[in-house]
Amino acid sequence: MDTIDLRSDTVTHPTPAMREAMANAVVGDDVYGDDPTVNELEAYAADLLGKEAALFVTSGTQGNVVAMLTHCQRGDEIILGRVAHTFRHEAGAPAVLGGIHTNPLTVQPDGTLVLDEIEATIRIDDVHQPRTGLICLENTQGGIGGVPITVEYTAQVGELARRHGLKLHIDGARLFNAAAALKVQPRDLVAPADSIQICLSKGLCAPVGSLVVGSQEFIKRARRTRKILGGGMRQAGVLAAPGLVALRDMRERLVEDHQTAQQLADGLAAIEGIMVKPIYHRTNMVYFSIPPHVDNAEFVNAMKSRKIILRGGPNFRAVTHYWITPERVQTVIEAVSEFMAEKVHYQV
Repeated sequence: MDTIDLRSDTVTHPTPAMREAMANAVVGDDVYGDDPTVNELEAYAADLLGKEAALFVTSGTQGNVVAMLTHCQRGDEIILGRVAHTFRHEAGAPAVLGGIHTNPLTVQPDGTLVLDEIEATIRIDDVHQPRTGLICLENTQGGIGGVPITVEYTAQVGELARRHGLKLHIDGARLFNAAAALKVQPRDLVAPADSIQICLSKGLCAPVGSLVVGSQEFIKRARRTRKILGGGMRQAGVLAAPGLVALRDMRERLVEDHQTAQQLADGLAAIEGIMVKPIYHRTNMVYFSIPPHVDNAEFVNAMKSRKIILRGGPNFRAVTHYWITPERVQTVIEAVSEFMAEKVHYQV
């Protein structure tokens, strides 16, 4: 990548190994279950997370929506976080497509929902109220800075869900970042979950695709939901092939992205006028702000002129990934420092 693109880890380009895997992928018709590369990817993902089966989908959003529509009936309610991706960034899909109500709770600084609040939100058996059908967690919790959710907390939510006869879905778009940060196995983070969505096209660098993982029975029903959403793909092995490379070869290096994020946070925090948001447990996201007297567009354009791409203002989120090396982080720090030096001097 010629530019230093910090908007998201979704901007990652596939690695040379992924491009080679795409070119050489053995394919079939996935709707008929005949694509061997898709089948291999699904089996690998299921085993990796300690579940029975998996389903290849086009995106993380489609994966979450497939799970929610499969778990819930029309009129059911989902308990989730107010800053969760499933609530804020998926176009109201549960309501639009499934007639499903959402009941958002405040996300704590450590990325969790308060257990007592979850329990208090579960509906009683009353014809006047919707039925609670599903609890959704997000790991890492991107809405507050990519905070990883622990094995212990997830187990507590799983126990609560079982006690009330509810299902648990985990939006694990960055689950492997959480596993790397907490130094645990991915399957341990999702052991209590009835379904999980994992994304291949963020820090893992695959060009497209996610997986929904769960029991054989759940995935069988989810496959029908995917078809309804137009997600039945044909010779999808060319997309599944880089996904296999992602899961096999890219998970272990995510700690490098966490290190470059910390490098960036430390460097920006040392610049006069830049405020870096403290993060409970940093993964690959850095939240920072510029002073009120600095024009947002001017700052963004100044960075762009140096081939550094940011979005936001005055509050920014910078996300590190495979293509953001320590050398590139230093380039960003120097560029911001030079820009702010001029602004602080001008203000005085």
